[in-house]
Amino acid sequence: MDEKIAPHLEELTRALGDLEKSGIRAEFEKLLAFRVPPEVAKESILRKFGGKQRVLKVKDLSANLKGFEITGRVLDIGEKAIRPQEGAPQDRPSRLYTGVLADETGSVMFSSWKVLHCSVGDAINVRNAYTRLWQNRVKLSIGEQSTVSKVPDSGLPPISEISKSPTKKLLEVGAADFSVGTIACVLQLSHREVMVRGKQSRVISGVLADETGRLPFTAWTELPGVDIGSIVRIEEAQVRMFRGMPSVNILSGTKVSPVGGEEAKKLAFTFDSVRKDPSPLKIEDIAARDGMFDIAAAGNVVSVRPGSGIISRCPECGRAVQKGSCRVHGKVEGIRDMRIKAVLDDGTGTMSVMFSRELAEIIYGKTLEEAEELMFSDISKDAVYEDLRRILTGRYLAVRGNSSLNEYGISFVAESAWVPEDDLAVRVVELLHRLGSDETDGQVREIAGSEGGEGFA
Repeated sequence: MDEKIAPHLEELTRALGDLEKSGIRAEFEKLLAFRVPPEVAKESILRKFGGKQRVLKVKDLSANLKGFEITGRVLDIGEKAIRPQEGAPQDRPSRLYTGVLADETGSVMFSSWKVLHCSVGDAINVRNAYTRLWQNRVKLSIGEQSTVSKVPDSGLPPISEISKSPTKKLLEVGAADFSVGTIACVLQLSHREVMVRGKQSRVISGVLADETGRLPFTAWTELPGVDIGSIVRIEEAQVRMFRGMPSVNILSGTKVSPVGGEEAKKLAFTFDSVRKDPSPLKIEDIAARDGMFDIAAAGNVVSVRPGSGIISRCPECGRAVQKGSCRVHGKVEGIRDMRIKAVLDDGTGTMSVMFSRELAEIIYGKTLEEAEELMFSDISKDAVYEDLRRILTGRYLAVRGNSSLNEYGISFVAESAWVPEDDLAVRVVELLHRLGSDETDGQVREIAGSEGGEGFA
């Protein structure tokens, strides 16, 4: 057994029992085959299959958790009658309870088929709960096998405190927040007209930034006096989620006010500091978040995944066409396109990176038309894929874009890519020290001299 995965298998066995009989070991090995780091694979298995009753906070919740315990205060609760479907069992519950549960770390929507004898402000303990995704958010589900009880002395903050929108740095905003306050700089700003319920409406969108990171925002109301470079205080903004990445939604009830003068001077950021390109993050730090906006990372291409190369896309929806058929629009005449699906490794973890045609042509060094010529001359549909593997495997690349986390690890959609030549000497020194070399300086000059100036072909 691989020494690196043995501790993870032992922990899974303690939590979930016999891994062979349940098929969990096969699931674990499948994730490893997709180059998911063992630690991430273990956490994914624990989220999916549950195990011993774990006590979680709202901030710990993610999709597809099972068999855990949570305590929170009810911020909102309601019930509605469910019309029975034809052929449904007669004993199926006819009422659904929905609401919001919160603790000191955040709040989460919940639904329950069990009758809940509680009111707004009550603290309740839920055992054997599970989660699922609903409208891109984690939702707490209380099933027939769950138990719910009131907690007279929970130690939770009072409802007057726990229901307030917290003020957070942008990096701290996540799925546990329904509404939030922040102080940030407007980095990008644009306007567009959209149709909402048959009426033309003006929408403002852009990017907010502080010293911790960036987030996109959308405003459905006018922002007088706010422009690129403005530093603003935002209160009671809604948090929306998409593929694990939060965004700030400014509604009519949101308060937006300028920050200037002495208060702005005390902040840890300025417009000039936040508009600089983001510094590369370690992949292990990216894996710690469900999704991140406009970040950079660097590493070696250790694999070019099948599905890379020349593909056909549906002219209606842009989805990849398989055997002349789109899964939504059926038989279609596909449009030629090119993409690259690569696995990037920086020594702390791996992530799957998707490059669009524009970036694929840059890092591959061939245009779509040139790649088609190669495919036709070789009379093989895999010619471009094999050529990509030969050229890109082992290359050191930096990428910038957005990340999301799923059961197979990190998915990263690149917006730009480049060869970070300026840190080559630093990386060589680190590697030689790790190898225990005594000829560091000479080898650095030799390697840097041979590699210097190398860019995309």
